[in-house]
Amino acid sequence: MRRWHGLDEVPADWGRSVVTIGVFDGVHLGHQRIVGAAAEEARRRGLRSVTITFDPHPDEVVRPGTHPPLLATTQRRIELLEGLGTDAVVVVPFTLDLSKTPPDEFVQQVLVDRLHAAHVIVGEDFRFGHKAKGDVALLKELGAKYDFTAEGMPLVANGDTISSTYIRERLEAGDVEGAAASLGRPHRVEGVVVRGHQRGRALGFPTANLETLPHTAIPADGVYGGWLVADTDRYPGFRWPAAISIGTNPTFEGAGERTVEAYALDRDDLDLYGEHMGVDFTARIRDTLKFDSIEALIEEMHRDVDRAREITA
Repeated sequence: MRRWHGLDEVPADWGRSVVTIGVFDGVHLGHQRIVGAAAEEARRRGLRSVTITFDPHPDEVVRPGTHPPLLATTQRRIELLEGLGTDAVVVVPFTLDLSKTPPDEFVQQVLVDRLHAAHVIVGEDFRFGHKAKGDVALLKELGAKYDFTAEGMPLVANGDTISSTYIRERLEAGDVEGAAASLGRPHRVEGVVVRGHQRGRALGFPTANLETLPHTAIPADGVYGGWLVADTDRYPGFRWPAAISIGTNPTFEGAGERTVEAYALDRDDLDLYGEHMGVDFTARIRDTLKFDSIEALIEEMHRDVDRAREITA
């Protein structure tokens, strides 16, 4: 598997290939179908497959301030795409200049000159070029001009249309199970573990407080059962069942900053500060509540842990 950051890294002698293009935010089941189809078509033709994705999200460049909550980091997106059998992933920096490229020039510069496309597979609603003037019909016309074929595929899985917008809506409602059904896996939030108020440790439940990246799609406030995951030098491939809290800790005075915290069940020996971690959400346990006393909060936290243990059993 090859990773290229920008088209300039594509080798000059790269042969003809089957290409698929998209933001692929979340790499949900619909995206998986398209990327998998491109990989299969490449094998059938005896060629290699290339997946093109963009960073940052085009909306933030074309319409600043409209960046949607992202379902996966760029690194996570690359890893997920690699798992679908593509031979190479190229992350194209999305710039204002690129957004102003006419459709014909985009096809010639990206698909023809750099990747020598023999066949291109995209979502049926794929748009490209200045002011999104290019669509699948135009892509097919340009393919005839530049000697490649093209097709648009619906973003469906098990007969249902899949969309990143729908998944974000499920997360905003706290329906992490509904989001997972469209993603094909639990939704993950990533970040570096930082020092918080250390209230959880004082209460007997030391938590990893994640400093998430801007624009991260974070589920609704509440308590969830899931997994705390790591793949670092200190904890390579580690995965612990966890109780996860999202919210502002309303029981405590001075609460207000929204946090994502995870308690690895029955573990108080983990040194996670400074580590890049992920939290996978399996199921929602309850809403965020304000308790009348610390004792009542601790009792509820014990019940949360018991429920998280059942969810991850």
